[in-house]
Amino acid sequence: MANESENGQEKTEQPTPKKLLDSKKKGQVPRSKELNSMTVMVFGAIGLLFMGGYMINHISNLMAQGFTLSRRDVFTQAAIFEKFDLALSGAMMAIGPFVFLMTVVALFTPLAIGGWTFSLDALAFKGDRINPISGFKRIFSSKGLMELVKALAKFLVVSVVAASFLWTKSDDFLGLGSQPLVLAMENGAWLIGLSFLVVSSTLILIAAIDVPFQLWDHAQKLKMTLQEVRDEMKDTEGKPEVRSKIRQLQQEMAQRRMMEAVPEADVIITNPTHYAVALKYNHDNMAAPRVLAMGKDLIALKIREIAVFHNIEIFEAPPLARALYANCNIDQEIPSHLFFAVAQILAFVFQLRIARTNGTEIPLRPDPYMPTDEEA
Repeated sequence: MANESENGQEKTEQPTPKKLLDSKKKGQVPRSKELNSMTVMVFGAIGLLFMGGYMINHISNLMAQGFTLSRRDVFTQAAIFEKFDLALSGAMMAIGPFVFLMTVVALFTPLAIGGWTFSLDALAFKGDRINPISGFKRIFSSKGLMELVKALAKFLVVSVVAASFLWTKSDDFLGLGSQPLVLAMENGAWLIGLSFLVVSSTLILIAAIDVPFQLWDHAQKLKMTLQEVRDEMKDTEGKPEVRSKIRQLQQEMAQRRMMEAVPEADVIITNPTHYAVALKYNHDNMAAPRVLAMGKDLIALKIREIAVFHNIEIFEAPPLARALYANCNIDQEIPSHLFFAVAQILAFVFQLRIARTNGTEIPLRPDPYMPTDEEA
C-alpha cells in the first residue's frame, strides 16, 4: 500500500535531489545498526586472532614487571610512580593497535550506507521523543516489529552457532588447564578470537537482510506526492510570472549594454527604417568586422538616434541589413559570405573620414554586392 501524506495524496514519486539533500542536512540518512555491529564484531574478532598473542605477551610481561619488586622499590616512594608509568605505557603498547583498528572500523563503516553526516537538527530537542504515546506508536509500528524480528533472529542464530562451536571445541577449551600459563593464555586468546569470529560471522546474514530493508524504508519515507514535486519546482525555479520578469530584466540589461557599445561603431547599416546593424572593424586586432548591436523597429530607431548623436555614418543597404540581422549575433564576427559587401561599405566609410578631414573629394557611394543563395 502506497504511503499517504497528511492531505491524503499518495506518495508515489521518487524523492528529488533537493529533497535528498535537505533530508541529509537534517540528519535523515539510511542507517543499519546491524551493519555497524557486524563490522565491529567481525573485525574485532580478526584483530584478536592476529593481535591476541602480541597482546598476551605484552600483558604477561607487564604483570611480571609490575609484581616484581626489589628492596629499593619497596622503600623508595618514587619507584612506585616509575612502576606506574611503565605499566601505563606498556598497556598502551599492548592494546593500542587493537583500539586503533576498532576506531577506524567504527568511523568508516557509516560510509558504506548513508555516509558521514552531522546535523544540529538531529541534536535539537523534540517533545515527541519523550512523549509516551509517540513511544508506544514507534514500538508497535512496522519498524518496531521489524526490530523485534531481527532481535529474535539474532538471538536464535547466534545461540545455535555459539553452542555448536563450543561443543566442537570443548576438548580444546578443557585442554587449556593442562598447559603452562603463558602457552595457555596464548592458546586461550586464539580460541576466544576464533569463537568470536565464528559467532560474529553469523551477523553477516542479519546485516545482508537489514541493509536493503533500511535503504528501502528510507526511500519510502522520502517519497513525495505530485503536488509536493510541483511545489518544489515552483520554489526552486520560481513562479512563471517571476521567471518572466527576470527574463524581461535580463533582456533590458542586455539591450542597455548593447546600446552602450553603439558609439564605438564605425558604421550603421540600415534597411532604412526596419533594421539597423552596428559594425566595427580594427585591422590590428580583428580578423573580420564585428557586430556591436542590432535590432529592428524601435530598437533600430534607437540605434540610429545614438549614431546621429555621435556622428556615426549611417549607410542604407536594405538587402545587406536584412542579411546581417538574420545571420549574425551580437559581439560576434560577420559570416564569411558577407565579407565582400561589408568590406565595400567600410572602405567607403574610412575614405569618407579621410576626405572630410583633409577637405578632399568625397568618394563615390558604393552599391554593395550581395551574393545569391547559391554563392552563399
